[in-house]
Amino acid sequence: MEKPISIESDFCKSLTGVTRILETPYYRVWGCAPIWGEDGKVHVYYSRWIHKYAKPIGWLISCEIAHAVGDSPEGPFTFVDVALEGRGGDNWDSWSIHNPSVYKIGDQFVLLYMGTDGSKLGIERDEFLAQSQEDQDKMHQKLIASQRVGMAIADSANGPWRRVSDARPMVEAGPEGEWDDGCTTNPAFVATPEGKFYLYYKALDSAVVRNRRYGVAIADELEGPYVKYEGNPVIDFSCYGPAIQCEDAYMWIEDGIYKSVMRGMGVFGNAEDGVYVSSADGLNWTTDYPEVAFWKSSVYFPEEAEPLFRPLKGRFERPQILFNPKTGKPDYLYCSLRGGIYNSASGAILKINM
Repeated sequence: MEKPISIESDFCKSLTGVTRILETPYYRVWGCAPIWGEDGKVHVYYSRWIHKYAKPIGWLISCEIAHAVGDSPEGPFTFVDVALEGRGGDNWDSWSIHNPSVYKIGDQFVLLYMGTDGSKLGIERDEFLAQSQEDQDKMHQKLIASQRVGMAIADSANGPWRRVSDARPMVEAGPEGEWDDGCTTNPAFVATPEGKFYLYYKALDSAVVRNRRYGVAIADELEGPYVKYEGNPVIDFSCYGPAIQCEDAYMWIEDGIYKSVMRGMGVFGNAEDGVYVSSADGLNWTTDYPEVAFWKSSVYFPEEAEPLFRPLKGRFERPQILFNPKTGKPDYLYCSLRGGIYNSASGAILKINM
């Protein structure tokens, strides 16, 4: 199937770059999820890991979800506390907590995340970097395979957070041979007008040519149980070629239409332009004619991005939306972006002018 052409969505046309946030010399900052708190302030929950684990494996080993607060959507934001961290022991989220996404459902705040378990690797977390590169690579794959989705709930944006998924993840990997048998991760969430709860998740298969796709698990109650939709995967770009895929999807409902922005991985022929799709029911998405959600980062932030250990640079990842508290419409887009004053990684904010 021929790859889609790069048609700019109205969402993309509305974007202007604003600023970087939460830059620090001590941590790599990623995955900034914003929400208005009951105190009238903007609360941001973000992934961070110390520079000891600076290379890409760090998010699997020693990441935690930190919490910062600001008076304005554009910051500045001040660190407050650590909202969630790995539980240790042999728990499914023993080592790392990563990729937060936050929502307000009724009077409760809901924090979704992914966790990894390194308890079966035979080493302590702090011993990882002392292993040979060959062993690190093997452990890397096992950590990838351990990824699962979790949920925590609080009555306040300041916490404390009660983990719903202590005993088991919200979404398990599928049986061998299924499209999601590799792992389940990168959650997104929608409370439907019909009173159901859609928990979207990215999954990898364990085939030789692995492919990132999105499925959904559905529940009648916020805390579950969540049952996988029989029509999964609901977002799948593999029809355009091997390893044409997506990740970091964010879903919401606007004017009765389900909408999503995500990181595109080859959908438009590159790894930098974001993807925008929509749906009438949250299950059947417009993957046959996707549009561009956002361009590469240099369009909005004209700076030299840090290449890190990969040749690709200048891309936004993990898009999350802050909604206007008065209109309920998308107001700001928060993304992750390499580079910045510490040549590391931080949050980046774009204004949605729709």
